[in-house]
Amino acid sequence: MGLNLKTTTGKVIASLALVGTAAGVAGLGTYGAFTSSTSASNTVASGIVNIALGATGTTNRLSVAASGLVPGDTVQRVATLTNATGNQNLSAITLTTAASPTSLLDTNTTMGLQVTVDNCSTAWTEAGTAPAYTYTCSGTTTSVLASRPVIGANLTLANLTSVTAGHTDNLRVTLTLPSTADNTLQNQSSTIAFSFTGTQRTATNQ
Repeated sequence: MGLNLKTTTGKVIASLALVGTAAGVAGLGTYGAFTSSTSASNTVASGIVNIALGATGTTNRLSVAASGLVPGDTVQRVATLTNATGNQNLSAITLTTAASPTSLLDTNTTMGLQVTVDNCSTAWTEAGTAPAYTYTCSGTTTSVLASRPVIGANLTLANLTSVTAGHTDNLRVTLTLPSTADNTLQNQSSTIAFSFTGTQRTATNQ
């Protein structure tokens, strides 16, 4: 029992002596030093990309239904497309149209509905009695989408000022039931949804 106590005490003493020696050596290597520092901060914020259709009503007639179409009839509806609340320009704006439910009015690409989109440099002048509206432009009319079958995905739109932040376009959407439509197009019904998508400008160094 005595031997065990001595052995344990010896190890403790030896350990303490080793620590003391190491501390002494470390103290010999501590010197003063000149220092200098500087700093800066940088605020980084992301931009806003936002396009919107005008409120349902006089600035957005796209939700107004049409019925009783016969071959050769047209349906005109207007809507404003704005980039008013975004603070970034866009590289492009595209249009996607879809039908639900579907019918030969939208699935028949030759005798079914055809769509065109035009832009007026001023607000369109509305005439006619609801829902048979017609629109004329007192300014300059430009083509946004040439005549094509009504259903399409990511259709490129041209001549839009709303690709620039803070701008608005006055659009007229025209649906036409071709004069070549035959009896298979009778008693058909579709609901066409119009979805506009704005894509951010090309990325740059800021």
